[in-house]
Amino acid sequence: MSTVLIKDGTIITMNPEREILQGNIFLADRRIIEIGGPQRPADKVIDAGGRLVIPGFVQTHIHLCQTLFRGQADDLELLDWLKKRIWPLEAAHDEESLYISALLGIGELFKGGTTTILDMETVHHTEQAFRAIRDTGIRALAGKVMMDYGEDVPEGLRETTEDSLKESLALLERWHGQDEGRIGYAFAPRFAVSCSEDLLLRVRDLARENGVMVHTHASENRGEIELVRQDRGYRNVVYFDRLGLTGKNLILAHCIWLDEEEMSILQRSGTRVVHCPSSNLKLASGIARVPEMLERGISVSLGADGAPCNNNLDMFVEMRHTALIHKIAGGPMAMPARQVFEMATIGGARAIGLETEIGSLEAGKRADLAIVDLGDFHVWPTEEVDLISHLVYAAKSHDIRTVLVDGRVVMEERRLTTIDETAVRNKANEAIRRLVKRAGVN
Repeated sequence: MSTVLIKDGTIITMNPEREILQGNIFLADRRIIEIGGPQRPADKVIDAGGRLVIPGFVQTHIHLCQTLFRGQADDLELLDWLKKRIWPLEAAHDEESLYISALLGIGELFKGGTTTILDMETVHHTEQAFRAIRDTGIRALAGKVMMDYGEDVPEGLRETTEDSLKESLALLERWHGQDEGRIGYAFAPRFAVSCSEDLLLRVRDLARENGVMVHTHASENRGEIELVRQDRGYRNVVYFDRLGLTGKNLILAHCIWLDEEEMSILQRSGTRVVHCPSSNLKLASGIARVPEMLERGISVSLGADGAPCNNNLDMFVEMRHTALIHKIAGGPMAMPARQVFEMATIGGARAIGLETEIGSLEAGKRADLAIVDLGDFHVWPTEEVDLISHLVYAAKSHDIRTVLVDGRVVMEERRLTTIDETAVRNKANEAIRRLVKRAGVN
């Protein structure tokens, strides 16, 4: 299907003028050709009358490999959560379970209007996650997690430095740039606690040689920070900066416990930060100083993190939490709804270097968008209201009706078109029974 007409919608463009328009969108060959023009013949016509058309959400920290673990690691702090539950379960993954975990996650993301992710996988079987990304049509930067260091890392996840680099490069060569750039690679050293300095230095060089991003965790938990300080002699961000890793191609998930030196490093270097408020609340990790980061000009985007520490992959939940939790310390205007919606769309695109391709609805950009029905009681009335504020504070994921990525319909009227929902649900239950038994966590 090469052409699509979306007619009569209210279009939240997120273009530089932040225009909200009434009218049509014409799509052809993966891109937006025209916004606001007349209706014209198309291979497929989607009636958006009475609905909003928004840019697809961009989530910049996701673990598709963990979707199967939803409900398996509740009410634990970060390091116990990792060591007692998540690492053993990840080590138990097989090829089929990882593929099903990724399908389950992607289906949930589509149902909440997310069209692009930055995904961190596990140590083994990452090829299966890329298969799921290819098969479903989601836009993704993904990478094999890298873990070559640490006494507490289970044997099933511990790898040699050379093997970690070799497999990462093989995945990069096979998948980066596939499907006209819809699929990309990002190096994913897990965090300083489980990565040797040699690995981090070589990732730094390889990422720059290949023009790709580095995606890791930093300063999520005070215990984690103390482990890094004792082992490497520095706090997380200072350590990464001394290694030469900081910069616009480094994206750090969480960044909750930062001192003044680290905030200055992020500001100076252009390093990107991902705010994951639901995960940070559930693990009791803390609340990042997001308003201050934004005031300093630091890039901050949003991500749900993984299903076992959230337990959803829902951008509406992340937007609402982001808007609310910072008001306690900063007052009611600390995180305005429009700023939060920008973080979820064009801000996320900018964080991963795709702002010229996605994140807003403009002619020439990729046709990644979602259609929202604000017809239910929880979002009513819809007259005399700020529609973006309504999306942040009142709307829910089930208000998303139809989703397109690269002009391809991946969900239509709540029915996934690239994923067999019944089969995935059945196989997910089979897989988690197998993994729990193999991991010995129950």
